[in-house]
Amino acid sequence: MEFDDYFFLGRILKPHGFDGRLNAFLDVDEPDVYNDLKMVFVNFNNGLVPYFINHIQILNNKAIISFQDIDNLEKAELLQQKEMYLPIAELPERTGNKFYFHEVIGFQVIDASFGDIGPISEILEYPNQAVMQIFHDQKEVLIPIFGNIIQKVDRDKKEIHVEAPDGLIDIYLNK
Repeated sequence: MEFDDYFFLGRILKPHGFDGRLNAFLDVDEPDVYNDLKMVFVNFNNGLVPYFINHIQILNNKAIISFQDIDNLEKAELLQQKEMYLPIAELPERTGNKFYFHEVIGFQVIDASFGDIGPISEILEYPNQAVMQIFHDQKEVLIPIFGNIIQKVDRDKKEIHVEAPDGLIDIYLNK
């Protein structure tokens, strides 16, 4: 199994009681979308192992999960601190100006003042913000992904229209 085909759902934290239930943290924007989850893939030694869910209870980004065949504390402890994944195909569809980072790779970035900057080659995630990495005439341009910078995401044309802060693009291109 390739991790490229999966997204990080969250992490199993610790057992919840003695009957095999587990506390988990869901690292997603809309946790309630996963109320009817039937299965997750758990990372064991860089391999994904499917675990079927008997019951899941979600409150905010925390969940209590009961897995099939995990019915006591000893079995539950084997899963603590393990990462959970789901196939990318199970991501809820995004609309408007919201997007998943993986879905916009290759989209053309068009600035309101500068015009066509180029295609997104990668989304770089830094501790305080993510940026779009674009190469214009072989020069790197980094456009932050926050606030009012993203004006429009056109999925049909594979374009992202931005309004970069004054002078930002010039800093990269006039080195």
